[in-house]
Amino acid sequence: MGKNYLYIVLTRTNTAISNLIHMMTNDEYTHAAISLDKELDNMYSFARRNTYNPFIGRFKKEDINEGIYRFNEILPGTIIEVEVSKEQYEKAKTLLEGFINNSDKYKYNYRGLIYNLLNKPVTIENRFLCSEFVYYILKESGIVDLNMPRNLVKPQDLLKVNGKIIYEGNLREIKPLNNRFSIKEMIKSHIKVIS
Repeated sequence: MGKNYLYIVLTRTNTAISNLIHMMTNDEYTHAAISLDKELDNMYSFARRNTYNPFIGRFKKEDINEGIYRFNEILPGTIIEVEVSKEQYEKAKTLLEGFINNSDKYKYNYRGLIYNLLNKPVTIENRFLCSEFVYYILKESGIVDLNMPRNLVKPQDLLKVNGKIIYEGNLREIKPLNNRFSIKEMIKSHIKVIS
């Protein structure tokens, strides 16, 4: 019987909002996504709907080569591989399918972002920050509980999840625009265990 894994992808793009968050928090990472596979083909998060409009956000499938990511020649990032039970994996997959099938009812939690920066807990139904969403999937699947309100979870906090950093560096090197390299082979050479 094979092992089951989920992947947490932490990044910091060069957008104005990302730079503002970085300036206010001094956190290395300002965006989080979750993937069901090592190749990051099924990666999901909450982010801007349109690449050029930061004011309308929603649940979406993301691709390192599309959207706002593609405007970053250097895309600092970390990929954390989290080993989970078959039941936890299936629960996470079911939760993600719920978001996918009802994506029109979910919005980005702009008010939650302000509360997050002010360290004020608040939960707004059907609205999520990127890291709030990743944490929600992990917690509701029984994988991790950081013992904090979900809107206060920052991408940086997800480094506390018990897992293995399988890549740290420029994500462009593992998933370049022309897909010349195998992501599995690039990741193999960058294994570092979280202590």
